[in-house]
Amino acid sequence: MLTINDILKSVKFNLTKERRQRILDAYEFSKKAHAGQMRKSGDEQIQHSLETALNIARVGMRSKTISAGILHDVPEDTPITLLEIEEKFGKEIATLVDGVTKLGKIKLRGSQEEYFLENIRKMFLAMAADVRVVIIKLADRLHNMRTLEYLPEEKRVRIAKETMEIFVPIADRLGIGEIKGDLEDLSFKFLDPENYQYVKNLEEKQYQKIEKYVNETIEELEIELKKESVKIIETKGRAKRLHSLYSKLKQHDMDINRIYDLAAVRIIVSSIADCYEALGIVHKKYHPLVGRIKDYISLPKPNGYQSIHTTVFGPEGKILEVQIRTKKMDDEAEFGIASHWIYSKQEKEGWKKYFLKNKKNHPEKEVAWIKQLREWQGELGKDDEEFIDGLKIDFLKNRIFAFTPKGDIINLPEGATPVDFAYMIHSEIGDRTMGAKADRRIVPLSYKIKNGQVIEILTSKEKKKPSQDWLKFVRTSNAKERIRRKIKQE
Repeated sequence: MLTINDILKSVKFNLTKERRQRILDAYEFSKKAHAGQMRKSGDEQIQHSLETALNIARVGMRSKTISAGILHDVPEDTPITLLEIEEKFGKEIATLVDGVTKLGKIKLRGSQEEYFLENIRKMFLAMAADVRVVIIKLADRLHNMRTLEYLPEEKRVRIAKETMEIFVPIADRLGIGEIKGDLEDLSFKFLDPENYQYVKNLEEKQYQKIEKYVNETIEELEIELKKESVKIIETKGRAKRLHSLYSKLKQHDMDINRIYDLAAVRIIVSSIADCYEALGIVHKKYHPLVGRIKDYISLPKPNGYQSIHTTVFGPEGKILEVQIRTKKMDDEAEFGIASHWIYSKQEKEGWKKYFLKNKKNHPEKEVAWIKQLREWQGELGKDDEEFIDGLKIDFLKNRIFAFTPKGDIINLPEGATPVDFAYMIHSEIGDRTMGAKADRRIVPLSYKIKNGQVIEILTSKEKKKPSQDWLKFVRTSNAKERIRRKIKQE
């Protein structure tokens, strides 16, 4: 049974007397409100509140968000009103609880399109208003998924599908790798139990074989790094997630021997300079596999993930992946946008001010794409179908990077074209687009850009209007809206 002390022990911030008392007060209030209520699993309702709060604490959120997590079901499941919560805990916590309550009321109704309309729109608008509401919802969903077996089969499949299609991409977009991985594996378990069990058995069998090998590699690398005076914060082994392993297996004819990153060694060091020095030491000790070095520090993933990945011939010549990153990068890889509360000094400043203070380390893109949701919905007006289609492409699809000839990075959804790229740079460039080059080769404007390509846009010197035909192949809502607006003006 979980206790409030488990939550207090899991926090990642300075637990002052005031913050501690806030969490304790929320617990006592929620416990009293939920007295006598039981879950389908047979647990008391307060256990769900505590599990949600524990998930929130583990990703680095602070006392107000944890308190809101403990209180999140009170207005929905008890006679206590939101006004009473506001009087007891203040407007900020009450607003968070209200946001989670509203998201909780969104249910699957009728058609798939209605489902996307009612669920995704409100989910993303809540994210735009205060991302903490969605983090609480993810924490709530994670515990619900862990107890999904107690629900009827039809409900299990529906909730698992909703989790895989909506909550997994949101956790990924927010960079919360820990919650994303757990939700993905739990959904996989209920959506495809046969393959889930097959992969689980396969991984357990293989991992037992290589656990000793991974530990041997860690010992050897620690010796080499210490010799060169590289400060190691932590070294650890990491097994591949089940759904991620299944996706890789499908790409390699279900042959596990063709997967090099079944397990990885992770080296956590104190600075970026140490990351690159450690990379040199790893390659000095073990030969790298050509073409398998990925530098996500100089070129982070679209969700902000940073690390160096290299695949090497380790002890006995066996192939193994090594990941190198700082402690801050490791926290951000596990906890994503939530990790920024760990590093911000003042709780009231919140995540936006943190980004603004740290522009060099954290470009404003993390804030910009959330802010864009509100502006973008306003531009699209009341066309629900277009809004949903845009969300599917712009926010729930995989992202790629492309470069301008000057080296600027443009973040795009998979399947984006040079016209999308042009409009991401500037609407004027988009309007004047005449042609495009990908890696110095002329390509059609409908060409699907590949990750890491250098794209050059060829423009008209004179003003021109975009072509109506572009609407047949552009992917981003930004490009569609700009093209339509320009054509309408003309």
